[in-house]
Amino acid sequence: MKILDFRSDTVTLPTKEMLEAMTHAKLGDDVYGDDETINRLELLAAEKIGKEAALFVPSGTMGNLIAVMAHTTPGQEIILEESCHIYLYEVAGIARLAGVQARTIPGINGLPPLEAIKNAVRQENIHFPETGLISLESTHNMSGGMTLPLKEMASIYHFAKEKGIPVHLDGARLFNAAKHLQVEAKEITRYTDSVMFCLSKGLSAPVGSILAGTQDFIVKARKLRKMLGGGMRQAGVIAAAGIVALEGMVDRLAEDHVNALLLAKELNSIKGVSVDLEKVHSNIINVDFYETGFKAPGLASKMKDKGLLVNPRNDRVIRFVTHRGVGKEEVASAVEVVKEILKG
Repeated sequence: MKILDFRSDTVTLPTKEMLEAMTHAKLGDDVYGDDETINRLELLAAEKIGKEAALFVPSGTMGNLIAVMAHTTPGQEIILEESCHIYLYEVAGIARLAGVQARTIPGINGLPPLEAIKNAVRQENIHFPETGLISLESTHNMSGGMTLPLKEMASIYHFAKEKGIPVHLDGARLFNAAKHLQVEAKEITRYTDSVMFCLSKGLSAPVGSILAGTQDFIVKARKLRKMLGGGMRQAGVIAAAGIVALEGMVDRLAEDHVNALLLAKELNSIKGVSVDLEKVHSNIINVDFYETGFKAPGLASKMKDKGLLVNPRNDRVIRFVTHRGVGKEEVASAVEVVKEILKG
């Protein structure tokens, strides 16, 4: 039975070029700063997203945590959209390890309204924590891979500058956002003080993420990475794949977006299945099965039995993610599996 894996773009495997680059990577001790491949990757990443410096980290979760720790001091509060990845899926690291309190506000398709952010910023009062950071996410996972509009990001950033509050972007799928907006990634990150993006999702590298910002920020972040156990010595062996990802895998993300929209349209045409096609911005789609009479977890289990792997969001919605490992043929097969199950 052929496996159709639509769970996440984290399941992508490295390309032959990546494996070749990993085999021949020039290595050193990165904690001492002498791994040539790591250094090359960090310079390339910083240039590509318009930041002064960058840091290779083992995971996006660590990158986000380091950013929060570098920007804030324990006892402060950070403003987050209520369904963002940092708040929902990063094991409360900001509370336990960074020592900050989350101030969540409702978003519209992942975007926290500027007025709500203004109202959430703490005034000077002996009873209140200080607002230490505003964090955004684009593309936004829970909204189905939607991209934050640049105009709204700019407004939030300029307000934050007036208040002296830094802005961090969880840009795990930053280059997917750039593809949707038809801009260079640096046009998004210009409205941030720091940004994290993953090499190990749609870009297909096996391991790693990048945290970027000012030189001073990255000096601080490097020490925090060491404290968290992220100093990986001869890490160039995996950074080599990240270089290939940035140099050769960004443009092909558009193919994943085309396949996601194709899948969304095909599923939306099935009786009882609903996808808001206007919200399909990138490679993630939220599919509502409520009208079919099936609950999403049970339906996902039936799909797994037929070789289709997906992740239920809740009782009615299942997430499908397209990536380099699935093409139009796999999309067609997935649709047929869904139809077969719903027919009973």
